[in-house]
Amino acid sequence: MRNAIIMGAAGRDFHNFNTFFRNKKDIKVVAFTATQIPDIEGRKYPKELAGENYPNGIDIYPESELLDLIKKFDVQDVYFSYSDVPHHYVMSKAADVMKVGANFILLGPAETMIKSKKPVVSVCAVRTGCGKSQTTRKVASILKELGYKVAAIRHPMPYGDLVAQKVQKFETLEDLKKHKCTIEEMEEYEPHIQSGITVFAGVDYGAILEEAEKVADIILWDGGNNDFSFYKSDLEIVVVDPHRPGHELEYYPGEVNFKRADVIVINKIDTADLENILEVRENIGTFNKKAIVVDAASPIFVENSEQIRGKRVLVIEDGPTLTHGEMEYGAGVMAAYRYGAEELIDPREYAVGTIADTFEKYPEIGTLLPAMGYGEQQMKDLEATINQVDADLVIIATPIDLSRIVKFNKPTVRVTYELAEIGTPTLKEVLTKKFKK
Repeated sequence: MRNAIIMGAAGRDFHNFNTFFRNKKDIKVVAFTATQIPDIEGRKYPKELAGENYPNGIDIYPESELLDLIKKFDVQDVYFSYSDVPHHYVMSKAADVMKVGANFILLGPAETMIKSKKPVVSVCAVRTGCGKSQTTRKVASILKELGYKVAAIRHPMPYGDLVAQKVQKFETLEDLKKHKCTIEEMEEYEPHIQSGITVFAGVDYGAILEEAEKVADIILWDGGNNDFSFYKSDLEIVVVDPHRPGHELEYYPGEVNFKRADVIVINKIDTADLENILEVRENIGTFNKKAIVVDAASPIFVENSEQIRGKRVLVIEDGPTLTHGEMEYGAGVMAAYRYGAEELIDPREYAVGTIADTFEKYPEIGTLLPAMGYGEQQMKDLEATINQVDADLVIIATPIDLSRIVKFNKPTVRVTYELAEIGTPTLKEVLTKKFKK
């Protein structure tokens, strides 16, 4: 019997356990560790999900305790199971693990991808914030036009009751309340729901797939961070970002996606420097020349844009894009400059509680506010921070309208963005060739 620890962040780690470890008799998972997401440690992977080999479930500890846990439980193997981190970060963790004698292991697609009875299209990325969500929405729309019933299965975000979140199905906005979704979850699920796409998510992606297959002709994997798909895909679409050229070769496991991709979407071409676009193209030609390349932009649309001119504005952007995605700004800042804002107000001096903690942990965030909302307290801290900021106007550039969740004490305008292909080939041409009935 070998003792193992799974390093994770409430997502890939649980999936790796379910697909690789749960029924093994020769490996015992003695602990999970957790990082990256606030307040997800200190829980237990429950016995109801862990299976008969784990009648007491499995404790989840802070990653900061990893080396002590290796010694305490006489661990031979440590499995790294989270995403969107630089390669040097992964190898630094490997060195820490190996300095106390344990093995450091990465599980690959073959042993963790589940085979579906239905065709699967996956949309993944090389980094958080590349434009994967709008690409997924575009693909869903095209597949519907081709006459297919589509179910989107979203990369996990199980930050609450894991037993209750084993299999989640979202068909209406009321389902978001029913499942007590965080802002991060709503940002991913709500746009699909409004387009008539049923979304599945949760913890056990074997059970989730069985439910999705009941209602869909095609499964659409909606990836998270820069993780690779949980399902064996008939077409792997990967989004890259020329605002961060070279990152497609420098981050784990985004480089895996980059080199596996059947289709690579170069997004944000309309706002990126030419030399950066050329660097990404050169890397595609060198490392994945078989991939079909689709050029695309993410044009922004602003309601009541005339309100921005001459105003002192607070910009709110998508949280994960700014934190572990490491982007310094997004569509909201671009809208502020485009439509003549007088000044961007820095929210740092007004930040309270967990929002202040976020700025301390991610000091590279630009002059804007990340829409962090991983739990009820953080949502309250977000609202308090927004309403303390001395600004004339709030620019909301999150995938959902925050005004449904947060009570604003000042005027707001909303920024949205969609994927727009440039030239040919297009995603519609690629998908039609592959899946035309």
